[in-house]
Amino acid sequence: MEHLKPFTSSELSTILKKRPNETKFGEHVMLLPSFENIYEQLLKMDVNYVVFGIKEDVGVFANHGKTGAYQAWDSTIKVLLNTQSNVFTCAKKVAILGCLDFDKYQAKLNKLDQNKKKDIHKARKLVSKIDEKVTFIISQIICAGKIPIIIGGGHNNAYGNIKGASLALKTPINVVNFDAHHDFRAEEGRHSGNGFSYAYAEGFLKNYFIFGLHENYISEQISKTISKLKSIQFNTYEAILVRKKLKFKSEMQRALNHVSNSNFGLEIDCDAIINTPSSAMSPSGFSVNQARQFVHYFGSNNNVTYLHICEAAPTHQTETQVGKLISYLITDFIRAHERL
Repeated sequence: MEHLKPFTSSELSTILKKRPNETKFGEHVMLLPSFENIYEQLLKMDVNYVVFGIKEDVGVFANHGKTGAYQAWDSTIKVLLNTQSNVFTCAKKVAILGCLDFDKYQAKLNKLDQNKKKDIHKARKLVSKIDEKVTFIISQIICAGKIPIIIGGGHNNAYGNIKGASLALKTPINVVNFDAHHDFRAEEGRHSGNGFSYAYAEGFLKNYFIFGLHENYISEQISKTISKLKSIQFNTYEAILVRKKLKFKSEMQRALNHVSNSNFGLEIDCDAIINTPSSAMSPSGFSVNQARQFVHYFGSNNNVTYLHICEAAPTHQTETQVGKLISYLITDFIRAHERL
């Protein structure tokens, strides 16, 4: 498959840091023996989760955002594979697929100017091509009866997640999105701010709950639009943690009620977590522990179809911390779904 960079045993050996009297997560994960037919290979594997990365931030660029999200996969896989393997981490239930690597698209960004409309248009065309690849790989994983865990890239990839899941299940799916932003902007060409609006307009997304919107970043027009749609519900960060009119736990229950009547995707935008290096890093946001509680709460539901952790943009100085954060969220999700 074009753009798929399989994760190999030689890469695993390079990353893995073995220690006496310890067993690492990477020593027990499964790798695909062949990459000619992903669906057929996964069908034969006794795993529940397939972890893969998306190395791009074309969608962020196309949304006039700060790039860097393409680095999240590399930061995460180094930490995840060196996590301890024990009764709490379920490494044997996990397959590491590799990553969708859009290095050629990334190189094109160096020649584009975010201040020029024609260059933004070019970037948005590239996002549509990325959509196709994400949609295909998600559909293959879900058709094989596994749960995709998607790491890295911009939130534009929510569209491919939703469409791929919907095509595999032959029905629209629901989504809960832990995010400071609604990403329901106009259908003006694909970018990281309109993955959900495109999926909704095309009939792949049914019920949508946005958890923790920042009131300073909701336009009046969007506020009116989503308030009219019964299939879209939301709460705000300020209502939960500033004014404290709403309670975190009861709002999670309300969100679950809105999406869990059928298959749903779990979207985690790292912009929502305070001081996390991301495309729109914020000094105000949910804590890491609240994000972990959120993932655990929704991950324990039988109808959760995938986990997507996006928008993290690690620097050289923060790559280990970002890798640890995402690895915590991955293992929290697996523990929750395995009822540990």
